[in-house]
Amino acid sequence: MNIVHREDQQLREHALLSADAAKSDESEGRARSGEPDFLRTEFQRDRDKILHCKSFRRLSHKTQVFLAAEGDHFRTRLTHTLEVAQIARTIARALGLNEDLAEAISLGHDLGHTPFGHTGEAALAGCLARHRGIDVASAQVAAQYRHNEQSLRVVERIENDGRGLNLTAEVRDGILHHTGAIRAETLEGRIVATADRIAYVNHDIDDAIRAGLLTEDALPASTHEVLGPDHSSRIELLVRDMVQTSAALDDIALSEPVWDAMSELRSFLFANVYTAPQVLAEVNKAKYLVSQLFDYYVDNIDEVPEEYRAIAEGDRLQAVTDYIAGMTDRYATATFKRLFVPRDFMR
Repeated sequence: MNIVHREDQQLREHALLSADAAKSDESEGRARSGEPDFLRTEFQRDRDKILHCKSFRRLSHKTQVFLAAEGDHFRTRLTHTLEVAQIARTIARALGLNEDLAEAISLGHDLGHTPFGHTGEAALAGCLARHRGIDVASAQVAAQYRHNEQSLRVVERIENDGRGLNLTAEVRDGILHHTGAIRAETLEGRIVATADRIAYVNHDIDDAIRAGLLTEDALPASTHEVLGPDHSSRIELLVRDMVQTSAALDDIALSEPVWDAMSELRSFLFANVYTAPQVLAEVNKAKYLVSQLFDYYVDNIDEVPEEYRAIAEGDRLQAVTDYIAGMTDRYATATFKRLFVPRDFMR
């Protein structure tokens, strides 16, 4: 049995991957150089660094959509991340692009997500705006906290006791640009951006059906006609369309009718799931909880762990943001109870 060394894998990339694929031995490199690995390429090393970091483990206890879901089968931020990685790898392989890079970006793309999903993100953005004197009704509020920017901060500054994970430029670029107006530089990073949307639109429908908020028949008939009649059919069609359209364009894209159908489903979710009374009731509780924690720690900065204060270098709001953003749902809830809910001293 022969050993496949890093150099062998690099040669294999050049022999088998598309000319447009990112090659690990042509990476722009890391902020701090080091000795190459005996077996793994640079993108494989990045994947493993992310997989073994503390922020990745915490994703298993962070909400995707349903904040107080009962049952073991609702998605968490971790299962969402794994679904994105699976979709991204399938597309990258079919297009002859670098699976290892697509996987590394996928695994790292949501490391900066707050407890309680996008609800926590909106709450943190509002807290920062309020403390910075920005009108909370203005369009500038959302810019105060973006989970993709925090994900980059996690891998560059927060993990590894403030030293970061020292990832390659391509992985960091893909993490930062998996959402927003600026596209990733690599095709692999662009795959992750669309795979992220494919995953959450479809699994949020699946979870909403499980929660009793939807039925499959309630989805727009026009999306059934384009994408298929059920969960697996939709994902298969979306992946196939993305591969075929991207191959024809030499860029990463869905065909216009398929993109429009997926966007229609996303709009349907906002109208019928994300703003449903059952969901909003928990959303409002989560926003209140995050806001109370934020204000408390701004006023009691010495209670923020020293590691976060050191990383923030005297920026009180940044230290509190990093600390709260890193919390899991259950840790945030337990902290709120400890700080604000009276204990029963008669037990």
